[in-house]
Amino acid sequence: MTDPAPRSAADRLLAVLAAFGHAGPALSLTEIGRRAGLTLPTAHRLVGLLTAWGALERDREGVYHIGLRLWELGSLAPRGLALREAAMPFLEDLYEATHENVQLAVRDGLEVVYIERISGRSAVGVRTEVGARWPLHATGVGLVLLAHSTPEVKEHCLAQELAAFTPHTVTDPVRLRRLLAEVRRSGFAVSDRQITEDALSVAAPVRGPRGEVVASVSVVVPVEGAAPSALAPAVRVAGLGISRALGRTST
Repeated sequence: MTDPAPRSAADRLLAVLAAFGHAGPALSLTEIGRRAGLTLPTAHRLVGLLTAWGALERDREGVYHIGLRLWELGSLAPRGLALREAAMPFLEDLYEATHENVQLAVRDGLEVVYIERISGRSAVGVRTEVGARWPLHATGVGLVLLAHSTPEVKEHCLAQELAAFTPHTVTDPVRLRRLLAEVRRSGFAVSDRQITEDALSVAAPVRGPRGEVVASVSVVVPVEGAAPSALAPAVRVAGLGISRALGRTST
């Protein structure tokens, strides 16, 4: 195999890191080279550099994992550890009130990224985990973040082919536009069986010090017997509490 079009050293290093993901958290050198589109010698050299720096770690079987150095850097992200620390007391309160899945997420492009989750043994099963990404239009947290995004982001999303995960996923742009307007009006979002047919989520916004929506908090419950209007006040209170905490930590 030969490298395709010439890429800068930075591009190749980033391609090595991008080879890792939830579907491949542990990779051999050959797998890294294949995923990154690099020759084996090039992959070997770049992986060696990243391992020496601490971005990657090699276990006894010769398999590579993301290293602690990247975790340390990631913890400095304002939408990462700082947000999670401010939110945790309110997420715990919401969990104690519901004993269901409680989630905190932020927007990255047209996707939602989950940065914290609390789940109990008896809570309904969910397909999300910390670090997971899902399209904005199909989740409660995503609907909140999309509803409060810029007009450009909304139009970009509405112009895309929207993926359907169940027969209940809203993929019609006209219907989705109405749904987003309702989210802004009511102050919360309901995602009814859009990801799995046995779960429903209720989500509310989290605002930064200047009033901008920086994250979203949600609770996910079994669809059977769910009462979104009864859950909404508790979720909104959690969002307001996190928002106030962010304001305090930023002043």
